[in-house]
Amino acid sequence: MSYLVLARKARPRNFSEVVGQKPVVRTLQNALAQDRVAHAMIFSGVRGVGKTTLARIMAKALNCEKREGAEPCNHCRSCLEINSGASVDLVEIDGASNRGIQEIRELKENIRFMPAASRFKIIIIDEVHMLTAEAFNALLKTLEEPPRHVFFMFATTELHKVPVTILSRCQRYELKRIESRELTEHFSALARAEKVEIEPAALALVVREAAGSARDGLSLLDQVFSYCGSKVTVSDLTHILGLVSHQVVADIVSALLAGNLDEALDQLERIYEFGMDVKRFTNDLLSWCRALVICRVSRNPERLVDLPEEQMILLQECAARFSPGTLMLLFHLLLEQLEKAGNASQPRFALEMAFIRAAQVREVVPVTSLLARLDEILAANGVSPASERSQRPVPAGQTDRRQMSESHEVVSREKKNSDERLISAAQEDSGGNADQPPSPPSGEDLELAPETEAALQRQHGEQQTPLRDSSSKNVRRHWNEYLAYVRERKEWMASALRQAADIEVRGDELIIHFQNPADCRMLKNRENITLLTELALDFFQENFRISLVLPDSDACAVDPIKGITPQQERQALANDTLVLTAVDVFNGEVGDIRVGPRYRSPMIEPAHEERHGLDESD
Repeated sequence: MSYLVLARKARPRNFSEVVGQKPVVRTLQNALAQDRVAHAMIFSGVRGVGKTTLARIMAKALNCEKREGAEPCNHCRSCLEINSGASVDLVEIDGASNRGIQEIRELKENIRFMPAASRFKIIIIDEVHMLTAEAFNALLKTLEEPPRHVFFMFATTELHKVPVTILSRCQRYELKRIESRELTEHFSALARAEKVEIEPAALALVVREAAGSARDGLSLLDQVFSYCGSKVTVSDLTHILGLVSHQVVADIVSALLAGNLDEALDQLERIYEFGMDVKRFTNDLLSWCRALVICRVSRNPERLVDLPEEQMILLQECAARFSPGTLMLLFHLLLEQLEKAGNASQPRFALEMAFIRAAQVREVVPVTSLLARLDEILAANGVSPASERSQRPVPAGQTDRRQMSESHEVVSREKKNSDERLISAAQEDSGGNADQPPSPPSGEDLELAPETEAALQRQHGEQQTPLRDSSSKNVRRHWNEYLAYVRERKEWMASALRQAADIEVRGDELIIHFQNPADCRMLKNRENITLLTELALDFFQENFRISLVLPDSDACAVDPIKGITPQQERQALANDTLVLTAVDVFNGEVGDIRVGPRYRSPMIEPAHEERHGLDESD
């Protein structure tokens, strides 16, 4: 007799031999014991987890002549025929090669007849998702109301491809990947039965490569047993399968975390000479880094990391030496770089560059540390830290304005401190009394000399705005009172003004800055501008011209004479009767509409305008 591979030799023949899948096995056993077996069942899961095996055990149990409870006896005629594949009442169909409507028609014709020698006729369709839409439709009615002597059992690795109409007529059993612990026990028992000694580390490699699939692991064991004979070592296993052991992966990650780039590159050189599969190595590397993060942040990492006990101990020892932030940063760096390595024409070069970046992970300063350092600098200069400012209550919609006001507060305080130092220095130079220096002005009343203003410009490295007159200071100081004054007369207008990001006075112009065009939309018409001007005159006793300004935009700009925005003026000109007539007569089109700033201060002196032939009204 020819050799029988382990995947077939070790196939379970009853429920007690099934590896893993305890919830599914228990449900099936209870259904058999209580005689509540569904007429159609579908088993789904990844390859090699026991879908077809469970379907065959169910077929044996249903037709077993001497069954007691749920387990088939495996000794009666029906069980022996099914075990040997000679049962005429068990029909197994490969859905990939028998996927058409004609095969389903033949199947439906076959099930009309009673079983030849057993109690029931069992139909098993493997990879049922491969059937065509027509074949599924032809199966619907029979699947919903099958003959009493027929049971359907389907198996699929891609449940989402099975039509919902089929799923609704079946009892579904979703099989999970088999845990590493259960696979280790199963493979170890098989090795003892085959009289082969296998090292624990070698067995762990086989379990890792099986990835939760018993059939994949048995195929690997068959290959390893053929090569190694009666003793299997880690070196033999890595040599024959081209694997990288967990120890090598752990050494590389530890070297990267310690900043030992030479050691990591040497390990990479050795595994490249060995003939490593790049994709498999990158997956192992990312899996190990992910396991490190889980071990560092989780109280029960065993629930999320499916590895042998000795490897879990190694992971936890390594993870305990580094912070969660460092481990997470390493994982994200490798995840980004190794993805490029998988698509690179020279994957080794990409791997080396990834290692170079990852080796510097300990030198990266966390953002929290930078923010803490910034708070210390601000506190040393008399500015409250950001953490304290963030705890202040903020009215709805006022976050941006508060941040801007805090920025002005910081600038004003820096200017005040600088002026105090400059004033003290000037008094010492002039022979003044250093013990009793005159108190410098505070807040908005601070008047700076030209020398002081120039010094401040050099200190801050930026162009300072021109000094404002007393009106601008009064406006800023009493702005909240002005808003209350406006609220008594126009509540909505006061709410709109509260959205202003900043205010300033330039000569006789009161400029109100907004960040969002929607905030000033209600204000930018002639009636409201006129009312704002009157209210400002009544409150500040100054005849201001009101301007609404957005950054890099004139969306809020309003002509105080016409009371319309530039966009509205351009639209009106485009729809003008004379313009439309000219376009129609000359068969042309309007290319551009220019609106001059008649209500703003001219940028060029009139003499220069005449000399250059400029007409701002074009």
